[in-house]
Amino acid sequence: MGSHHERDTERHGFRDLIRLVAIGLFVAAVVKELRTPPAERDWNGVVAGFVPYDLRVPTIARFRERVWAPQSEKLINPRVFGVGWTVNVGRVVALVQQKVAAR
Repeated sequence: MGSHHERDTERHGFRDLIRLVAIGLFVAAVVKELRTPPAERDWNGVVAGFVPYDLRVPTIARFRERVWAPQSEKLINPRVFGVGWTVNVGRVVALVQQKVAAR
C-alpha cells in the first residue's frame, strides 16, 4: 500500500505527464499551422489524428457554442482556445434540470 508521500509523488508524476502531453500537442498544432501556406491557415483543426485545436482569438459566440449550449446534444466540445476538449456546461445544467423536473 504506499505511503501518503508516495501517492502524492505518483499523482504529481501523472499530472506532469498530462501537462507534457498537452504542451506537446499545442506545439504540434502550431507547427502544423506554420507548415501550412499562409493563405490556407485557419488556426483550427485536428492534431495527432483526433485531438481538436483552436488557436483563433476566442469569441463570445464560440464560447456560447462550446461551453454554454443547453440545446446542443453534445456534452463534450473542442476547447474555445487551445488543444483538447471542454465540457458543455449548458448541456449539463439542462440535463440536471430535466432530471429534477421529472421527479
